[in-house]
Amino acid sequence: MAIKTRLKKNDMVKVISGNSRGTTGKILFVDREKGRVIVEGVNIIHRHTKPSQKSPQGGIVRREAPINISNVMLMDPKAGEPTRIGSEVIKDEKTGKVRRMRKGIKSGEIIIS
Repeated sequence: MAIKTRLKKNDMVKVISGNSRGTTGKILFVDREKGRVIVEGVNIIHRHTKPSQKSPQGGIVRREAPINISNVMLMDPKAGEPTRIGSEVIKDEKTGKVRRMRKGIKSGEIIIS
């Protein structure tokens, strides 16, 4: 069963627990099935690779590993600090369409991404 999350790719987040606590970065990938995210520059692992056609040298590759989605918090673009995420229903005056938008709880600003 997929986990419902309000975080998306390219969101700026702050790590709130774990070894990388306090680090901010951009979300590179969201795995809704496992409830994990890959954040740029967070939870770096060293992968030992054998020589192959793709990398004839082989060696040690540094890359990001996934962390639990509950360990990150969205950065509010206006306040510049972590915030919880709510949703707001907005009606377009011209077309009459209704859209659900994300908003930061601290500042009340709508988050566009």
